[in-house]
Amino acid sequence: MTWKERRTVTILLSIAGALFLALLIVFGMIYRQGREEALAESGGAAGLSDSGAPADPGAYSALRWYNGSATLSFALDEDGTWVWADGPDFPLKDDTVTSILEILTSLKFQQVLPAGEDKSEYGLDAPAATLTATAGTGEQSLVFGKTTIDGDSYYMMMNGDESTVYIVADTLMKLMQTPIYDMCVLPELPDLSELNLRAITIQGPVPASESSEEGGDGEGEEAGDPEEPAEEPERPAVTLNARRSGGEDQPALWFEGSDNVTAAPLMLDLLQDLKTMSMAKCVDYFPSDEAAEICGFQPADAVLKVEYAANGTDQTFTLTVGARMPDESGRYVRLEEDGAIYALATDSIDAVMTISVAGMRGAAQDPAPAEGQETPQEGE
Repeated sequence: MTWKERRTVTILLSIAGALFLALLIVFGMIYRQGREEALAESGGAAGLSDSGAPADPGAYSALRWYNGSATLSFALDEDGTWVWADGPDFPLKDDTVTSILEILTSLKFQQVLPAGEDKSEYGLDAPAATLTATAGTGEQSLVFGKTTIDGDSYYMMMNGDESTVYIVADTLMKLMQTPIYDMCVLPELPDLSELNLRAITIQGPVPASESSEEGGDGEGEEAGDPEEPAEEPERPAVTLNARRSGGEDQPALWFEGSDNVTAAPLMLDLLQDLKTMSMAKCVDYFPSDEAAEICGFQPADAVLKVEYAANGTDQTFTLTVGARMPDESGRYVRLEEDGAIYALATDSIDAVMTISVAGMRGAAQDPAPAEGQETPQEGE
């Protein structure tokens, strides 16, 4: 072959390559346009995004997801407020719900892939999670498969279209893992600053000898009627009273009976704990009797009663203290007017528990019982 022939062949191959590249570009544009049209049609209404979602998060009226272990459903009530469908009275903090809806309205795809026949390649044969959002008369549905190799994204199918697989960030999946009790609006405790306090009563645990005698000896009328639960024995109590000689707005002297305990380190710790006390989280908003027993409320380990002034009137705050949490981070507690079980951090309740067991003076001499009493010993 002469050099002219070789040059001709080279030119022809270059032209063929350019044509092939142009065809790829054209086919890509056609495919992309087709996908955009398909996505637009899947929305079923004007004003929907490419993902089939409304442009406004406020257009949604219901949301349901399964995160691999639990199913949660939410809906708008008559007042336009998001509620938990399984517990409309639950005080829902709707941050998680609104965050999910905002993501849905502007869902971004990191990559779009043809599904192929084998969904197991993407983990979509047995989905890890599902999500359905209702807006008007339409629904937006997402099905999540397994994570990508880097673990930061998920394979996903959408709106019943099994021909296309999308890769999306793990943001939605992380939000869907939020437990329902982490969405609880925690109760605000009253202002228990020292100037508001009038008296503090701390009741200790039921005496072991009495709590173990439930139901009597099984003979006669005193054996215990299963329909009438036995009355709880009287708990030992420490009562602390505030005395103010210079007016209600002056610092108080604190007395246990006639004993001035104002400067006692344990008293100072107690006042600081009351001032800063706040719930850490909700543990169980609708607890069963069994759950209450597991959390240490049958009987409780201690009861705190605080008399205080608020808006010129005398008020009473009552906190029932249950068992220590398994991770040692705090204790289970309940409010008098609220059947829910909450968690209170250890450093917010330590002084109360120490006083409940050893009193104001005995605690400094023998602190060990404050630690040991909180979990019943084996064989008791």
